[in-house]
This record gives sequence, structure tokens and C-alpha cells, in this order.
Amino acid sequence: MKVFGTILTVLGLIGTILFGIQAANNSETFSLLGIDVAVSEANWTPVIVSGVVTVIGILILLINKGK
Repeated sequence: MKVFGTILTVLGLIGTILFGIQAANNSETFSLLGIDVAVSEANWTPVIVSGVVTVIGILILLINKGK
């Protein structure tokens, strides 16, 4: 289970970083009355799923460490 938790944590972190960068790049900014406004066209679902996978991996590692 320790290996499984480590794999989930690493893959989740990589996915969060990669999908987060991609989502940040898909946003556009424009100026309205001197204020920069960002409009996001990104799909944030992969970032959320990757974050959940990371948390599950960490929980598995913590539960396994307690045994």
C-alpha cells in the first residue's frame, strides 16, 4: 500500500502542476476602467481531480504509517 500511496501522490502532484499551468495559460486578461480583469476559459476539472488524487495518496501514506 505504501508504493500505491506514493504513486498516487506523485502522479497527483505532477497532474496538478501540469494542468494548473495549462489552465492558467488559457485565461485572458483585459483592462476595464484601468483595472486588469482576467477571464478564464480553462477547464479546471483536471486540476481538481489531480488535487483529489494527491490528497488520497497522502491519506494512504498516513494511514499506512500509523500501522
